[in-house]
Amino acid sequence: MRRTATITLHWLSLVLLMLLMAAGQVPVLAVAFGFSGLAMCALAMLRGLMNGPGPKLEGALRTAHPWLSRAMYLALGCVAGLTLWTQFGGAWGGAPLRELYFYLLSASAVHGIFHLWRHTALGDGALRRITPKSMHGML
Repeated sequence: MRRTATITLHWLSLVLLMLLMAAGQVPVLAVAFGFSGLAMCALAMLRGLMNGPGPKLEGALRTAHPWLSRAMYLALGCVAGLTLWTQFGGAWGGAPLRELYFYLLSASAVHGIFHLWRHTALGDGALRRITPKSMHGML
């Protein structure tokens, strides 16, 4: 259940973030993104992170991995929470949400490239952790 929920929320948050970037502040998309991002963060806070550095990741990357993962969750939680805050009438005087979406999507791209590198160069199956089992044959 935890794995399925994490995978679903992970990909749902990414798709909704990309749709927000493309379509702008469409209320239904913004609210869905906010709730999916916060749900993913809440799941991680209540049940712990589902990922780990894997046995083949060594050195500074191995040490940094859990902190970078926490940073990604923090970024997602902040942007998702801020999105909901503004959708329900809260005022935000900082950077425009579209700019924050761009930063979050950029960090997500680096995150994805890192895990693609792990999966291919290290052969540690990093992508199997976050893809549905039905897609494992393609990996």
